[in-house]
Amino acid sequence: MTPFQMNLYVVDDDEAVRRAIALLLISRGFKVQAFASGDAFLEGAVLDAPGCVILDLRMDGLSGLQVFEHLRTSASPLMVIFLSGHGDITLATEAMRNGASIWLPKPCSDERLLDEVQRALAASAEVATRQAERRQAVQAWETLTPREKAVAQLLSLDLPNKEISRRLVPPCDPRTVESHRARIYDKLGTTSVTEIARIATHATAAERT
Repeated sequence: MTPFQMNLYVVDDDEAVRRAIALLLISRGFKVQAFASGDAFLEGAVLDAPGCVILDLRMDGLSGLQVFEHLRTSASPLMVIFLSGHGDITLATEAMRNGASIWLPKPCSDERLLDEVQRALAASAEVATRQAERRQAVQAWETLTPREKAVAQLLSLDLPNKEISRRLVPPCDPRTVESHRARIYDKLGTTSVTEIARIATHATAAERT
């Protein structure tokens, strides 16, 4: 069971295809939102929540590739399954290299589509979990003072207090490092060096973006 509310979308400008896919998914217990264009999808979908988008590659207005690029650059956790004709294999292959879940030809068997939807939803849940962990790490890190951040970075190297005190700029007494260490443990909610290193890595990566 995933703790996330998973969203499932069908985006296709062919009404017959859009309706058929939506009805198939609904018949298997999924809640589905269908959109006739990429623009409508980007305006009406929840892009920062996990789920799966069954996306037509070629559409009037925004193409499937343009929609996918928008999702990719905005770091959306949504997974994309492209549906397209055999003539679009090159475009679909390029999209998959950039992170799309899979390309399926039109027509596609019901069972194959359903299998890929399940895989895409599971992958999206994993992405959303990692994103949530990074956000929590950054939030916890930002509760530290600049001096505590410097100490935490050295703590993540599993250094003793005496060595940390020597490396700090300016240096300080090892007993002061011990006081910093206690506050860091309390604010970050952990005494694990590995966990402190993980939090520091996520936080510094976020600062660079």
